[in-house]
Amino acid sequence: MDNSYLDYPFFFDGRGRVGTTNEDDHIRDMIHQILFTNPGERVNRPDFGCGLLQLVFMPNSDALATATQFTVQGALQRWLNDLIRVEHVQVKSEDERLEVTVVYVKRDTGERRQEQFSPDRQMT
Repeated sequence: MDNSYLDYPFFFDGRGRVGTTNEDDHIRDMIHQILFTNPGERVNRPDFGCGLLQLVFMPNSDALATATQFTVQGALQRWLNDLIRVEHVQVKSEDERLEVTVVYVKRDTGERRQEQFSPDRQMT
């Protein structure tokens, strides 16, 4: 069984082939896509995503962090429930910075992982 997945963002490697990645990075890429896709952005899935990038222009507060935590956890459970079990989402609000930490367990291996995301450090 081939354990390589298309990498995100899409690119061509040095041999002119489509870039690939391993399963762990692929899951992280999918989490990233859910976090940074705005609802309505995808034509065939208008309810996909949680719109974390929209929060960049909102006043930072504890209330925003709490709302973001519920939004992120709900979106991940909805779209990736077959691959991961979300244990915890923590949203830290410091000064003008918002940082999201996602702790999850891969369903196929039981491996526990933690990933951090921030709108100001998102992949391009």
